[in-house]
Amino acid sequence: MDSRSPDSVARLEAIQRFHLPGVFERHDPPSAAAAPVVYDSPHSGRLYPEDFGHAAPLALLRRAEDAFVDELLADAPGEGIWLLAALFPRSYIDPNRHEADIDETLLAEPWPHGAEPSGRSERGLGLLRRLLSPQLPIYDRMLAVTEVEGRIAGFYRPYHAELKSMLDSAHARFGAVWHINWHSMKAVGRGRGALARADFVLGDLDGAACAPAFTALVRHRLMAMGYSVRLNDPFKGAELVTRYSNPRRARHSLQIEINRRLYLDEAAVAKTAGFDRLRSDLRSLMSAVAGFARASL
Repeated sequence: MDSRSPDSVARLEAIQRFHLPGVFERHDPPSAAAAPVVYDSPHSGRLYPEDFGHAAPLALLRRAEDAFVDELLADAPGEGIWLLAALFPRSYIDPNRHEADIDETLLAEPWPHGAEPSGRSERGLGLLRRLLSPQLPIYDRMLAVTEVEGRIAGFYRPYHAELKSMLDSAHARFGAVWHINWHSMKAVGRGRGALARADFVLGDLDGAACAPAFTALVRHRLMAMGYSVRLNDPFKGAELVTRYSNPRRARHSLQIEINRRLYLDEAAVAKTAGFDRLRSDLRSLMSAVAGFARASL
């Protein structure tokens, strides 16, 4: 016997699911319950394309995933929030990088479309990731230009197009949109003297990506639940927040990094007992975010 109320059953049944196989999965809330809020999880994909051709062991590649973040956010549509999640892994191509952030040392021939490598590419963490760690390359081969073009056309651009469509639709309907770009981070930073990280890191590009009240709401809600929170340290936000934020036009974007120690065995890439509590707390945050957005219209 189903113990859920008729209202909750009807609401779940009205949630719409769309997907592009191997690329993304999208969940829309019931239209009548929708809030002007869009969540996306660009790094939780775990479907590894057959043409990846990686040399690094799959078990180690999986540690680069923001594992199960999409599942932590699964309650979002029930709270009136649109949800988009990548299905491909970030180590294959990273939607949170600029399309021109090409590491040409990885290519068998010059890039013909104008490479603009950033410091991330120099560290092996560009659009096409070269390194899992300073001593562990992903490939034992060079990539053909046509191979990279295929990843951009088949994975990177469709993900961005779908996210832009969702944000534009919400903005057109409500006159404003609040976007949260979700990630997870290692429990401890890298380098000598690395310290344990906070439970959450909020990145708003030093205040340029969203209204301060939005960042403050999220920060205060998390702290009220007992979590430690840092702002723009060590993560300020990257391509997705930069590209889709414009607070003066009522387009607000915030990046949130979740500390993996809260829910994940990082070595085994397996959920821990903390997963369910964290998911419940994030659902409470969803309700607060949706309420804030509705009240701000």
